Amino acid sequence: VQLVESGGGLVQPGGSLRLSCAASGFTFSSYRMSWYRQAPGKERELVAYITNAGGSTNYADSVKGRFTISRDNAKNTVYLQMNSLKPEDTAVYYCNALYWGNRYWGQGTQVTVSS
Repeated sequence: VQLVESGGGLVQPGGSLRLSCAASGFTFSSYRMSWYRQAPGKERELVAYITNAGGSTNYADSVKGRFTISRDNAKNTVYLQMNSLKPEDTAVYYCNALYWGNRYWGQGTQVTVSS
């Protein structure tokens, strides 16, 4: 099982980034996919999730209206489009897959929002 995140980096406040998470080794289309983040000194928090068929999404209040989660089951990939980024969005972003008792994590990708 592998979840490989990419797309992180340094961006100025107000800018945009698109994170990707490529999955392999499990039946991607069966899993609910999520993005979490963890800032220094803080607990890991849920940013957004999308159901297995993509019919439902949910977002943390802090990112609603700015971030969009989506998935392509044909490519085994989940995305996080992040717009209007703020310094408080700075964190390591992790991809997560969940199906019944099975939960998998990626290694994380750093997002830094700073001028």
